[in-house]
Amino acid sequence: MSVYLLYEAASGYALFHAHGLDEIGQNIEAVRSSVLDLNRFGKVVQLTAFYPFESALDALNQCNSVSEGVMTEELRNFLELNLPKVKEGKKPKYSLGVSEPKIGSHIFEETKIPCQSNEFVLELLRGVRFHFDRFLKDLKPGDLEKAQLGLGHSYSRAKVKFNVNRVDNMVIQAIFLLDTLDKDVNSFAMRVREWYGWHFPELVKIVNDNYLYAKVAKYIENKAELSEDKIPELTEILGDEDKAKEVVEAAKASMGQDLSPIDLINVQQFAQRVMDLSEYRKKLHEYLVTKMNDIAPNLASLIGEIVGARLISHAGSLTNLAKCPSSTLQILGAEKALFRALKTRGNTPKYGLIFHSSFIGRASARNKGRMARYLANKCSIASRIDCFAESGSTTFGEKLREQVEERLDFYDKGVAPRKNIDVMKDAIKSLENKASGKKSKKRKSKVDGEESEPMEEDRPAAVTNGDSETKSEKKKKKKTLAADETEQVNGVNGKHDGTAKKSKKKSKEGDGEAEKSVTKSKKKKKKSKTEESD
Repeated sequence: MSVYLLYEAASGYALFHAHGLDEIGQNIEAVRSSVLDLNRFGKVVQLTAFYPFESALDALNQCNSVSEGVMTEELRNFLELNLPKVKEGKKPKYSLGVSEPKIGSHIFEETKIPCQSNEFVLELLRGVRFHFDRFLKDLKPGDLEKAQLGLGHSYSRAKVKFNVNRVDNMVIQAIFLLDTLDKDVNSFAMRVREWYGWHFPELVKIVNDNYLYAKVAKYIENKAELSEDKIPELTEILGDEDKAKEVVEAAKASMGQDLSPIDLINVQQFAQRVMDLSEYRKKLHEYLVTKMNDIAPNLASLIGEIVGARLISHAGSLTNLAKCPSSTLQILGAEKALFRALKTRGNTPKYGLIFHSSFIGRASARNKGRMARYLANKCSIASRIDCFAESGSTTFGEKLREQVEERLDFYDKGVAPRKNIDVMKDAIKSLENKASGKKSKKRKSKVDGEESEPMEEDRPAAVTNGDSETKSEKKKKKKTLAADETEQVNGVNGKHDGTAKKSKKKSKEGDGEAEKSVTKSKKKKKKSKTEESD
């Protein structure tokens, strides 16, 4: 059976025919040694066809499809045109050697071409890669290297593309920096305490906090200059007037030695550095909290920002954490204890980084393992929702947290918790209600905007000439005269309001009165005419 080799180069697809090979009797070590010799390798492997890529974008698309194990239409047409055709109902007398088993299986599913990927084929493809520029005669020196470099850059750039708002790498770096800052601040604060303790040893027992101690040491400088006038300023720093008075009294009867001005300046500068580091640590913690709410809001609302960030950093990324089963997530961070227990056949650890959560601390000693298992289950659900959901929200995380609280009550008081299906249905309903509320708000705002803007017919036309002003004034006068006449008629007709909602009886009575008034006016006119004639 003859073997064809498919090689995906940076410039195009190449098909090679390896003839005269007895695969059964071949030794892989002999093939490795003969591959480097072009004279021996060129007699066995020959170029059959080559399909160049149209552009750099086409090369990137083909490379992405090959890496994902998908056969494109171009590759299919290339193989069907250049491989020997097989009659219907008969098996092909050749096989296609590929470097990736995934694309080989896809080619076999689509075209029924038998594919293989083993050490023998990989060694032949290694020889093809090594001598590829010799097989193509039209290539200029340096063209293949440029194509490989350009494709490598574009492929890497496409793989690195991400959503800026969901970068779990920033969380990993921030939590590592936060841990190192905690260690550094603690060690530097101890150094400040020891250094300044030679001058004012009683201050260590009065002020316990590292940040406040550095602040007070920087403010006091020389204890001999400390007096009762500085008590208000010390109370602002310490937040307690009694402590400030205690510091002043301790300075008066201190047993510490005096320091030179240069030493005091160095202590003051070092205390300032410790204060700056602790303030930067606070800002970094706020940054980490905001990042976790953007990247993994459900995990952060369930277990907290710091513990969630440690889980993501230990797993390597949010995607890796989402792929972990809950049993693996439960003991993340306790790998040494796990392997030691497996080696000594002892008890395996019940929890790893999850132990820092408040839920396990609140559980009783006999229920800590159960609580860790249940919490790991909910954390795995939350991480998967955060990783694969299109839009981030804390709804599922809050519901999962309620479930954990109910489980704690169940272990302590025996109160039966809700089922997981019901809780998830409630979460989905709340999400739908939020989405519908947002849509209704948008619609209302649009309607209000349309109502506030007058229509073109209602808007007064811009006056350009004086004639238009006079015409409008005449129209207004005519309208006012007509309104006065109608008011007079209405007054005569029984003071009607002119509304359409009046009853029929009132309208009939009004009509009768109007007729009477008309007849009276006619009689008066007749009498006046007769008097004039007389």
